[in-house]
Amino acid sequence: MDFDTPINRFGSHSVKWDSMEAFYGVPAQDGIAMWVADMDFRPPVCVQRALEGMLAHGVYGYYGDDTAYLDAIRWWMQTRHGWEVDRGHIFTTHGLVNGTAMCVDAFTKPGDGVVLFTPIYHAFARVIKGAGREVVECPLANVNGRYEMDFAAWDAQMTGRETMLILCSPHNPGGRVWSPAELQRVADFCKRHNLLLVSDEIHHDLVMPGHKHTVMATLPGISERLVMMTATTKTFNIAGAHSGNVIISDPTLRARFAERMNAMGISPNSFGLFMATAAYSPEGAAWVDALNLYLDENRKFFDAGVNQIPGLKSMPLEATYLAWVDFAGTGMAQAEFIDRVQKVAKIATNHGTPFGAGGESFLRFNLATPRSVVIEAVKRLQTAFADLQ
Repeated sequence: MDFDTPINRFGSHSVKWDSMEAFYGVPAQDGIAMWVADMDFRPPVCVQRALEGMLAHGVYGYYGDDTAYLDAIRWWMQTRHGWEVDRGHIFTTHGLVNGTAMCVDAFTKPGDGVVLFTPIYHAFARVIKGAGREVVECPLANVNGRYEMDFAAWDAQMTGRETMLILCSPHNPGGRVWSPAELQRVADFCKRHNLLLVSDEIHHDLVMPGHKHTVMATLPGISERLVMMTATTKTFNIAGAHSGNVIISDPTLRARFAERMNAMGISPNSFGLFMATAAYSPEGAAWVDALNLYLDENRKFFDAGVNQIPGLKSMPLEATYLAWVDFAGTGMAQAEFIDRVQKVAKIATNHGTPFGAGGESFLRFNLATPRSVVIEAVKRLQTAFADLQ
C-alpha cells in the first residue's frame, strides 16, 4: 500500500486541487491543497478491480439484487464496530449531506430548531437553513485545547422549539472521539428535550491508534429516537461516488424516512454500490489499518512542526485526518493569519468561521496526503510566521 507517491490531481476535475485558486487565491503552479476532505490516495485495489469489472462488462444498466451490498455493510459494522445491523434497516442516499437533508426534511418542519454542537461540519448548517429550519448553535467548551461537552449551558439554551440534534461522531473539525459516557449524556440530553438524534459517523473508521470509536446505536435506550449515518466514501476516498447509508432501527422512524425517499424518487447509482461492496471486505480492512498508521505519523509530524510556532496550536487529533489549528495566540486578526497561510505559505485550507461559533480563530488542514507534502507545508508555515519565533 503506497501512500508516499504523489499523484498529480490537476486537470482531473478535482475540486480540491483544480478549484483552490478560484476559492482561495492559492496558485496552482506552486500551491498546496489542504482544504476539502478528500484524500490524495488511491483507494484499495479491491475497489479498483470492482470498477474494472464494470468497465470490462461495458453495460451500465440499473443495479439489481443488492443482497451482497447490504451484507457487506452488515459484515463491516459487525466486524469493525461490534454493531449488528438488520438488512432491512439500511437506506442508501446520495452521500451523507443528502442523508442529512433527507433527515431534516423527513423529521422536522419549517421553523423548527435543529441543534448543532459547534464548531461542526459546515454543510449541516447550510442544509438546515436551506430547508427553512433554524440552526441552534450549542458551543463546545474548549478546555486546554480539547473540546468537551457543556450540557449545563446547553440545557439552559433550549426553548422547546428544537426537534432534532445532529451529532458529528467522531467530531469534525475537532477530531474528538467521544467517550461512551459522553455519548450517553448526549442521549440523555435528547430525551430531556425530546430531540430526534441524527448521528453522523462518517469518520468512524479513521481513528488514531490508542482511541476507539463507540457507535451510538450500541448504547441502550436510544433506538426509538436515533438515526445513524455511515458511508464508505471518507474511509476509502471514494467521495465522488456520492453514496451513503442512513440506518434506522425504529420502525416508525424508518417508515417515515422511506416515505420521503419514495416521494423524492431517490435511488443509488450502481458505481457507488459496486465500490462499497468491494471496499467493505477483509482487503479493504487491511488497507484502512495501514492508512490509519500512515495518517497517525502525518499527524505527529504536522503537530510537532506547527506547535513550535509561537501562537499556533494544533488540536490533538484522535480521529479524522483533519487538523484543527488555532491561531488565536498570535494576536492577529483573522484576515492577517489567513493571508499569511494563503499568500505567503500558499496553502489552501478551510476557514474556521463557516464551522460555527468557536471556529473563528481556526483553520482546518487536510493531512491525508503524502508525507512529503505535509513536510513541505510545515516548512512553509514556519517561514510564513518566522517573525513570531
